[in-house]
Amino acid sequence: MNGPPIDALSDLPGVGAWQWVPGPGRATLLVAAPTPSIAERTNPRADQPFADEVRSASAAGDAAVAGAKLSDFPQLTRLLDDVALLTMARVLHRARLFHDGARHDTGQVLDALGTAPRHAWIVRRWLNTLVAEDRLQYDPRTGRYHDLVAPDRVRYARARRELDEARRGLGYPPSMTRFFLATAERLPALLRDEAGVQELLFPDGCTDTAEGNYRDNLPSRWANHAAAAMIASGTRGKRGPLRILEVGAGVGATTRAVLDALVDTEVDYLFTDVSRFFLASARTLLDDRPGLRVALFDVNLPPAGPNFTPGSRDVILAANVLHNARHIGRALAALRELLGPGGLLVLVESCREHYQALTSMYLLMSPSADEERWFTDLRAGQDRVFLTAAEWADQLDAAGFDPLPVLPAKGHQLADAGQRVIVGRVRSDTRRPDPALVAATLAARLPPADRPERVHAVDRIISASFIATMGEPR
Repeated sequence: MNGPPIDALSDLPGVGAWQWVPGPGRATLLVAAPTPSIAERTNPRADQPFADEVRSASAAGDAAVAGAKLSDFPQLTRLLDDVALLTMARVLHRARLFHDGARHDTGQVLDALGTAPRHAWIVRRWLNTLVAEDRLQYDPRTGRYHDLVAPDRVRYARARRELDEARRGLGYPPSMTRFFLATAERLPALLRDEAGVQELLFPDGCTDTAEGNYRDNLPSRWANHAAAAMIASGTRGKRGPLRILEVGAGVGATTRAVLDALVDTEVDYLFTDVSRFFLASARTLLDDRPGLRVALFDVNLPPAGPNFTPGSRDVILAANVLHNARHIGRALAALRELLGPGGLLVLVESCREHYQALTSMYLLMSPSADEERWFTDLRAGQDRVFLTAAEWADQLDAAGFDPLPVLPAKGHQLADAGQRVIVGRVRSDTRRPDPALVAATLAARLPPADRPERVHAVDRIISASFIATMGEPR
């Protein structure tokens, strides 16, 4: 079905607002009750019972980076950004764009680079970023770019040497320097989809580089240990096995910190990812821990099977993965249903764009070549992947969670790094429509092919301005 059946969705029982969310299969329907008062919808002091847990998590993060010179972090990050800016300009210059006063619009730049449609958003981000950094000019009257500041060889060579200094100071392993330089050299082929970043990130199946990106650097180390401490302290006193679902566990960078924090706790830990590659790796790295199981799970598909029954989890952990959800509200609603009363959702998310990612890791975040749509939530049409910390808190609140303070707190030396721990606990005292009753009503109004695949009840609908189709200018 191409659009929402507006007539069929009118006068649904207990529904005051709804959102029809396209999916890879049939759509999902989000429904909310008539708008409640703020007093009904949320407890303004919801974070107070978790004040001790928040302090404990922050202390654990600080302990994990003790001894590091955090005051150098902004300067070192800027070195990485400078290398990325020079790399973007170098690729454009080598494609003979903007030579001799030439002016080009976005479409001409994409054509000159031979950019695959799914990566076009990255090049658009390059152009906007270079303009913002005063390294490229833009004429809004004509929609054309001009006067690129092309990097000279000496400056580019010096920046490449400084890259390793920044890498070392930020806590990345040497393999990250090799990865950044390899992606920079192969960017034209990567943009054309003639090569894949996965080959560079996991050379010969080795996960060292990925572990450096998600575990070893200072912001990730802080966030992983803070998230682990939040889970440990926030579930203290829980009787029976602690039922944890980790979504998109990847190389297990956060998993190990959590299991270390729960070393004396009986756990039923379900390690999941969309790729069997990571499940095999998890069995090798973590197989000696009792209570650990593995399973496939995709945040963009409805949870299904005996591992994913409603109310079956005490904690859901999602580290550096939930931004991949095509619709954040739908993903959060599905995860909330898997949690029991008072359950915790613990996210680790990047809330700031780093230029270096625009020449490396972002290529992993582009949609697949056969996707008709990309993001269908508040990010639609914006050429961005990440949400801000405030947007995450709003999304948690709308989905039915009481958001806790985001960590590291404002003013912390690593707060501007962008890697944040975002936590919500299930809100239980809110009126919501009955999804089963809504589904039954729609079954009487619509043929099977036109019905939503799932109905999720949420506390509030966050509308998207429009839905972008891949390949169209946005």
